[in-house]
Amino acid sequence: MRLALVTDAWKPQVNGVVTTLVELVRELQALDHTVEVIEPGQFRTRPCPGYPGIDLAVRPGRSMAQRLDALAPDALHIATEGPLGWAARRHARKRGWAFSTAFHTKFPEFVQAATGLPPGIGYAVLRHFHGASSGVMVPTRGVMRMLGERRFHNLREWTHGVDTTLFRYQPQARIYPPLGVLPRPVQLYVGRVSHEKNITAFLDLELPGTKVVCGVGPIEAALQRRYPQARWLGVLPREELAQLYASADVFVFPSRTDTFGLVMLEAMACGTPVAAFPVDGPLEVLGDAQGRVRGGVLHEDLRHATLRALAVPRHEARARALEFSWVQTAQRFLEHLVPLRRTDPAPGAGEIPALVTPASRKVVNNRS
Repeated sequence: MRLALVTDAWKPQVNGVVTTLVELVRELQALDHTVEVIEPGQFRTRPCPGYPGIDLAVRPGRSMAQRLDALAPDALHIATEGPLGWAARRHARKRGWAFSTAFHTKFPEFVQAATGLPPGIGYAVLRHFHGASSGVMVPTRGVMRMLGERRFHNLREWTHGVDTTLFRYQPQARIYPPLGVLPRPVQLYVGRVSHEKNITAFLDLELPGTKVVCGVGPIEAALQRRYPQARWLGVLPREELAQLYASADVFVFPSRTDTFGLVMLEAMACGTPVAAFPVDGPLEVLGDAQGRVRGGVLHEDLRHATLRALAVPRHEARARALEFSWVQTAQRFLEHLVPLRRTDPAPGAGEIPALVTPASRKVVNNRS
């Protein structure tokens, strides 16, 4: 199968969406599928306002149309709702092509955190964008319910995975050499340093030990001045990031707006338990089908969750992470794709035809 994957989030950006798509492409290629990624580096770009390090394509419509026509893919997946996503959507509609999309990020909440704009406006725009999709892939059941309540259609549940080889299990928290010996317990945050991540909820906690922040973003300089007692590391290569995860006693995830939170799985794969609020994302990562919380602690009092998570055995965090496989993620993704040229009724009018055959699903299952 030849897949055209359109994304506004790609390397060298560092975030969970990029990690998810890079790992997905790797798994699909291992299954002998051809994946052609259309990403900002192939276009003229400009920095995203307020988000240094994220570049957006400028007027990509004509070039996007030429690229998609030249590729003649079997399926089209539009991963993001940025300029490239809108350009691909517009061309697909013009050609009468069916395509799938994904809901990775709660942008309306991000905009609200930064500007105060009511999220209902943003969701109206996103509902229009995804309304033309034959299948909207959503990372958690909670987000799927929320989107359903906001009148999104053709929703498809699609979870994420973690590289348990790169993020190796450590039965005891280790010393991260660049930081040396720190007062313990070490509480770690990894992610963008931006308004929507609610990082101050972590940095304001009165806790023994050391707080460590790994990441960059628009409010990084201001928070460094406000919280000089925390250790600030910027962005690390992923191999080094694995060492940092393994050095922490607890991973604190203060966000209330993330749709998943891949960094939690990465920390847990190293054996580091998670403390988080009981909201979408953490509920999916830590909560199992039986309603149990495994690999960390969820509580509306983040300090309480952090202190309790210190008692969670590291092997339990690792065991929960092992339940999330990129192989399974790729399998579900393939099952949700649709043929480029539609032969069935319009979206919402009937069942969506499967692009992958039972035989191809068997190939994926044999690798799990």
